[in-house]
Amino acid sequence: MDRVVQEIKAELGKNVDFLLKRDYLADTPVFLLGFNSLVDFIKTRTVLQKHAESIIFQDRSSEELWSAIGEMKEGDAKEAISSIYAGKLIINIENTNRYIIMEPVLKMLDRSIEPPSNENVILGPLISFTEDIDANIGMVRKQLNTDKFHLHSYSKGHNEKKKLSLLYIEGQADSEMVDNLHAHIQKNYNMEISDVQGLSKMLGFPSMEAVSKFNTTQLPLQAIQYLKKGRVILFVDQLPFALILPNLLWDMFAEDNDRNFPLPIMVAIRAIRVIGFLVTLISPGLYVALVSINPEVLQIQLALSVVESRQGVPYPALVEIMIMLVILELILEASVRLPKSIGPTITMVGGIILGQAAVEAKLVSNLLIIILAATTIANSTIVGVQNNVSIRLFKYAILFLAAIFGLLGIVAGMVLISAYLANLNTFGKSYLYINIKGDESNNG
Repeated sequence: MDRVVQEIKAELGKNVDFLLKRDYLADTPVFLLGFNSLVDFIKTRTVLQKHAESIIFQDRSSEELWSAIGEMKEGDAKEAISSIYAGKLIINIENTNRYIIMEPVLKMLDRSIEPPSNENVILGPLISFTEDIDANIGMVRKQLNTDKFHLHSYSKGHNEKKKLSLLYIEGQADSEMVDNLHAHIQKNYNMEISDVQGLSKMLGFPSMEAVSKFNTTQLPLQAIQYLKKGRVILFVDQLPFALILPNLLWDMFAEDNDRNFPLPIMVAIRAIRVIGFLVTLISPGLYVALVSINPEVLQIQLALSVVESRQGVPYPALVEIMIMLVILELILEASVRLPKSIGPTITMVGGIILGQAAVEAKLVSNLLIIILAATTIANSTIVGVQNNVSIRLFKYAILFLAAIFGLLGIVAGMVLISAYLANLNTFGKSYLYINIKGDESNNG
């Protein structure tokens, strides 16, 4: 047995799905090496035999066979092992240290293209990205018929190799940002990127920022529109969504499916999202401020109605609203974790029963239930899961400031949040920037 085969067997032989098989190709003895769990050996061997028969029929040399089925290497067992882990088939020519790295027929381990599960499409294509990075790239390339489209792929990680792809349109994307991305990826070549936090760390983003540097989407059409507007897309193998850089404030109010509606309706939809953003941030703090600190702002009839609704409630407004907000966060988290068949039923019934019981027990007021329901509904109007979670966090800052300073605290909180967002940037692009390029005013 040749040295390369012995080294591969010593390294991978302890895996029960590792296959080492002796065979003949064009009357030449070879060893086939790969993982049974990744490679369909029966179909791959059929392909190899057809290549071999074609070479024999045309009376061509065996060297032409090797060059036709893959890339020839010599002596480097480490590269062969790395290729096997990546799902390739190694064909070692017996009594030599030469081997071929072949793209085999793989076992079907990926799901088919399906409708999006995290983003609802009213008017638009009902396809979404999958865990297969090559399929995701194919969906983007199929709809971008331009020679300006560029793709760079990297194999990242020391212990676990993970494929990473960078996509952009030349002339649209900021070349300095693309160069910075490429430099960070090359610099941190051995860092693990199994999740978005690992990717953020590799690119040098601060880990404690409340707003994600990435905007995410499951929709190929949405990703393509971002590319046309000068954004850069990152795909990570086994992550079924596109990561868009840079993430901007306007992304939580606008998506390109809106353009399938008439212009007045599109403007109205986006205005509703802006209102939802403000309601989510302000309404819990406004309730506490008007009940505890600045009741004189209310008209006398409204003030009396608020007092009547809180009659018998033993807790201050801040404690009252914090109890219900924590319960609401638990319900939202449970709705994500529970199976889809029972999740909506349990969370809806749980929310109604808990809310009604809390009011009847005089733990909270009726008005507070209305405020929290409005806040939750308004938060759901924001585009993007990442943005949705960030806004849920910011409302607590305004809530505590309102509990201390009243209406002035709400104003101060909005100023502080605005200053924080203005301070965010991604490779020199401000988070508050409306358009990356000046000619995008008609595309925004």
